[in-house]
Amino acid sequence: MSKDLIIVESPAKVKTISKFLGKNYQVAASVGHVRDLPKSSLGVDDGGDFTPEYQIIPGKEDVVNKLKKAAAKADRVFLAPDPDREGEAIGWHVASILKDVNENISRIQFNEITAKAVREALEHPRPLNEKLFDSQQARRILDRLVGYKISPILWKKVKRGISAGRVQSVALKLVVEREKERRAFVPEEYWLFKAEVEGKNPPPFGIDLWKVDGKQVSIGSAEEADALEKALSQSSFQVEDLTEKERKRNPQPPYITSTMQQEANRRLGYSAKRTMTLAQRLYEGIELGDKGTTALITYMRTDSVRVANEARDAAKKLIIEKYGEDFYPPKARVFKSKGGAQDAHEAIRPIDVNIQPEDVKPFLPADQYKLYELIWKRFTASQMAPARFWDTLVKVKADNTLWRAKGERLLFPGFMRVMGKSGDDKLVELPKLEKGDTLKVNKLDKEQKFTQPPGRYSEASLVRELEEKGIGRPSTYASIISTIQDRGYVNVDEKKFVPTELGFVVSDQLSDHFKELMDVGFTASMEGQLDDVADGKVQWTDLMKDFVKGFYPTLETAQKEMKRGGEDTGITCEKCGKPMVIKFGRTGEFLGCSGYPDCKSISNFTRDEKGKIKVLEDEEPEDTGVTCEKCGKPMAVKRSSRGEFLGCTGYPDCRNIKNFKRNDEGKIEVVETEEPEVVGKCPDCGGDLIIKRARTGSRFIACSNYPDCKHAEPFSTGVKCPREGCEGELVEKSSRRGKIFYSCNKYPDCDYAVWYQPIDGPCPKCGHPVLVKKVTRAKGEHIACPEKGCGYTDQNEE
Repeated sequence: MSKDLIIVESPAKVKTISKFLGKNYQVAASVGHVRDLPKSSLGVDDGGDFTPEYQIIPGKEDVVNKLKKAAAKADRVFLAPDPDREGEAIGWHVASILKDVNENISRIQFNEITAKAVREALEHPRPLNEKLFDSQQARRILDRLVGYKISPILWKKVKRGISAGRVQSVALKLVVEREKERRAFVPEEYWLFKAEVEGKNPPPFGIDLWKVDGKQVSIGSAEEADALEKALSQSSFQVEDLTEKERKRNPQPPYITSTMQQEANRRLGYSAKRTMTLAQRLYEGIELGDKGTTALITYMRTDSVRVANEARDAAKKLIIEKYGEDFYPPKARVFKSKGGAQDAHEAIRPIDVNIQPEDVKPFLPADQYKLYELIWKRFTASQMAPARFWDTLVKVKADNTLWRAKGERLLFPGFMRVMGKSGDDKLVELPKLEKGDTLKVNKLDKEQKFTQPPGRYSEASLVRELEEKGIGRPSTYASIISTIQDRGYVNVDEKKFVPTELGFVVSDQLSDHFKELMDVGFTASMEGQLDDVADGKVQWTDLMKDFVKGFYPTLETAQKEMKRGGEDTGITCEKCGKPMVIKFGRTGEFLGCSGYPDCKSISNFTRDEKGKIKVLEDEEPEDTGVTCEKCGKPMAVKRSSRGEFLGCTGYPDCRNIKNFKRNDEGKIEVVETEEPEVVGKCPDCGGDLIIKRARTGSRFIACSNYPDCKHAEPFSTGVKCPREGCEGELVEKSSRRGKIFYSCNKYPDCDYAVWYQPIDGPCPKCGHPVLVKKVTRAKGEHIACPEKGCGYTDQNEE
């Protein structure tokens, strides 16, 4: 009897779903997308009806062949990628490939990976949604047109290898415009007055100056502050008014994608990309000891705060049993999603609220545990009773000034029993006071302050801004933020985004020459039009035609009018008198003469706090005491993106370079390089393949004829990736901080990784296909199982 075939996106889901489906089903993974536009060409008929030229993604041939074989033997094929537009597109492409071997293909979707949800989905299959696919296809082709058409102009006018993106460029503009606001900001002086006073009953308490002569306080100079201080020293302080009332604070709704990313960044310091990776693992399933592979949260790409009745009832039962009936509100909470929300999925919540964070802590890595705890607490708190406070507002009069103090006393914690107090919750309890009481002044302080420029964007605030302005969708926020960092357009300083010189130039050039494309309102309206395509209100080809009507003429104008370099620096070349412009090389930005190649004058520069460019005078070259053995000229210290090295001063006629180190006295010593280990022949040119090290420490294999031949490949451990359905193998990598780890060479389609050197298993205890070599202080070097919750170790095994 033939089996039904269920195709999901990731190998992790295969394991989770297989656990609770019977023998009549086979579960396989597409390992992400299987078809896409070609990398080496536009792949779109941009002069006609925008027909895309899809092809099998290189490296996915084995996956496709296995899916074809499985589909040919199956009775029915159920496509079960993630329940969103991207998932619909994956399903559409898989169906296009499989329809020749099996036409009995249906789409199923579920918001959570549980036996009940999957079985319900199997009972209600549907055809693939062509409109949803068209919407994703239109987005993909729009992004391809913008990237492929604009990027070559930037290569020619700014720097080779950089890129433009339909949404990423607008996000970059937000960061750049904020930095310009900061540079243009002129701080203004103001003074704060505070006093410590004491009434008939202890304790003393603080009051803040609120108004002077009935107007909001505005003290802008030391002279004004001194005069007011002198007047107040003779004044009598009396309670003029006293207001007391009870206040309720309701819990926030459960997380949607954007609020989860913001809170994970604010509370845990996680980037949007890291948060989404962790959430994906929690959604797909985690090994929980005797429970096996268990999915912990609902689908994590959503803009809806809707909660299923079943989940709400489960939360009610847990709250009453664990905290008491007073902690559950008289009426179940129902939250309303924002206008414009697609509302296709529930909010992000635990699949089973009874699986509490402490239950899964032994099985999860610390970062996954912290995110699950955050999601569990937010959802549970969202269903609880409000917190109740007793608020006191005291107004104190002293001559022509009015002061105030706010007191807050917690009457009932409500949802705060679970969520705890936020950083802004500073409860201040005031003593018993009465109207007309005279207050003794223990201390009167004044403090000079200056207004501050608008703050730079953090990950959390940038996600919030993107959401509020309608730029991108929940599923794209993480990739937008990662892209502008990976392209070198922004740096992160104290967890805030600072645009680089390259980021400034790219944003300014695009803003000057592609005004509509860089307009926030236009980008937001395009998202709305893509929603209309998904709803069947607009044909995707009509959307494309409307877009290129304005885009192509703008493109032609930009090709002609975009100038090389960036802003007008106001600096002239000392050699020829022409303007100096900002240019970009492999080692960073510099000032270059606009008369290049006739004039090759260059200078280094920096900026002051207002962004004004200052030319740096050339330093006297350091006497290294090292002579080039090839041409006899002195060797000088030079700098590249990888650090310092010795280079021949006869460059470009002599290209000799050497590594060096400094001894205890600071003198330069040449580091002799070892003979590289040859591991094979280059398939591209026939040269020797040798083992090299990346600047972060990991090994890789490259051709000895570099830079003439650029063939390179990762250093393989020879161990197959243990994730079910994945055909990859584990290779050596290193993090940005130089820590070695081992990950699947099919990344990003497979994100399996371990910190320790893998060896072939299986584990004698749990059967996991891979073991690792670990070194700890307690056990020294030993073999261990990397599976959470297994705990197998062996100090004697070879």
